[in-house]
Amino acid sequence: MPDDGSLAAERLARIAGCSAGRPGVTRLPWTPEHRAALQEIEAWMRDAGLEVALDAAGTLRGRSPAAAATPRLLLGSHQDSVRRGGAYDGIMGIALGCLAAARFRDRWDALPFGLEVLAFADEEGVRFPTALIGPRALAGTLDPAVLMMRDADGVEMGAAMRDFGVETSGLASLADWDAPPVGYLEAHIEQGPVLERAGQPLGIVTAICGIARYAVTVAGETGHAGTVPMRGRRDALVGAARMIDAVAREAVEAGEIRATVGTLTLGPGAVNAIPDRVAFTLEVRAPRDAARDAFVARMKERFASLAQAEGLGVTMERTYAQAATACDPGLMAALATGAGGDAPHLPSGATHDASAMADLCPVAMLFLPCRGGVSHRPDEYAAPEDMGAAVDALEGAIRALAARTPR
Repeated sequence: MPDDGSLAAERLARIAGCSAGRPGVTRLPWTPEHRAALQEIEAWMRDAGLEVALDAAGTLRGRSPAAAATPRLLLGSHQDSVRRGGAYDGIMGIALGCLAAARFRDRWDALPFGLEVLAFADEEGVRFPTALIGPRALAGTLDPAVLMMRDADGVEMGAAMRDFGVETSGLASLADWDAPPVGYLEAHIEQGPVLERAGQPLGIVTAICGIARYAVTVAGETGHAGTVPMRGRRDALVGAARMIDAVAREAVEAGEIRATVGTLTLGPGAVNAIPDRVAFTLEVRAPRDAARDAFVARMKERFASLAQAEGLGVTMERTYAQAATACDPGLMAALATGAGGDAPHLPSGATHDASAMADLCPVAMLFLPCRGGVSHRPDEYAAPEDMGAAVDALEGAIRALAARTPR
């Protein structure tokens, strides 16, 4: 078999140079760095024998010659990065998808479906306050109003896309498919430590966690730090600290929950004044919406109980919600077959293009370990041998799906 792991490493090292600066990779959508990256990706697609076109959402699409007349199996991920990010997040899935497709080059007729590799423009949502433009357009869930959003320099996204050469007038038609896609497969670094700790080269994703975010405000009473006795104080920070501790303890006991208090502010903010107001954010993620909602309900009750015990007030307002995405059992089974049958199953705590593609077709994801569980940093790294195993698994999954798909 070809050493596709080493070839993937070479390609990713080269495309990492399509960056606005160092350290790491900074590649935002509709920029010169994006354009340079597309030139690299187009070469990967053409090497795989794919026909290449840029669609009305800025997704670079490499399609097997037979794909226009048959249902398609889709593979891909995103080309963009966070600022000073790594060389593997997102872009690796495109590279591995192209290498898997290349194994069927000149043998497209052997498949009962076409193959299409997708290089999405914007998953991270760093430049504009929105994300997942490409997959949402394909699924017919894109709100056209997002084209009016502006970046920090006041540039409107629609204008940036058109200046880039994207014909946004065709956005609505992207959801018109000749036949429903067979499914969507995405290979991605885990962005966590589970696979590396287990010594496993691959993992099968069971679900992409749903997310709920809340703004929590704790109200107490301020006073002089030196004259108000400790007993009987209504210290909002003490109450908030106990709530935050309860979040961590409850999440550990729940097992599948990821709960994070990411920001905290307090007032009046003086060294010699008792805090009378604390505001903090609570983000809860879980692979099952029911488990997440049950955890949130328990925390609301716990917060209320702790506040009452301290003579405090507490409010909890939801600011964001995203449903969990379950991966398709059939596609998961195909990936497991391709991976040799013993790959561990695990949820994804991070959101991916697959979460939006699930509104179009069945989805599944293949995880690769990343050194130290590190991601979104310049030292992000995936081993060539693991990438080679991933290409093998994708090829095996395609063959498994072909064997069960009627012509």
